[in-house]
Amino acid sequence: MNYWLMKSEPDTYSITDLQRQHRTIWDGVRNYQARNFMRLMQPGDLAFFYHSNTNPPGIVGLMRIVEKNLPDPTQFDPKSDYYDPKSTPDSPRWQTVMVEFVQIFPHILELSLLKQQFTEEELMLVKKGNRLSVMPIIPMVAHKILELVNPQTNSE
Repeated sequence: MNYWLMKSEPDTYSITDLQRQHRTIWDGVRNYQARNFMRLMQPGDLAFFYHSNTNPPGIVGLMRIVEKNLPDPTQFDPKSDYYDPKSTPDSPRWQTVMVEFVQIFPHILELSLLKQQFTEEELMLVKKGNRLSVMPIIPMVAHKILELVNPQTNSE
């Protein structure tokens, strides 16, 4: 199993939206590196849900990848902010994944705390200038994040 971090602005799509819907596709990613990370995801992988562009930003919950390599439907919709006229149903440029809700954390793991706990080599998120919306998390860091959420429980 691999671990990931996926960002969303809570006023656009929040962890509580996912909890209510239970499953959703993670659409609208238009960065090639983030897209390539999503192409590496496998069903069963876990992803930390990160609220960005809010005060304070931070990790708020956990979700699971349930399907991979789905064409992102927003690329075909001329009314969408994520429309890509160069993409066709026969040759889509943008893939996404289906995620399902796992849990909301009892408290937010604020970016300031994550910067204290991890180096930029350990956690890409804390690297100055990093704006990627999807990124891998190494298992050691993922386990430490889970311990920060619930210190009484040993993580996987």
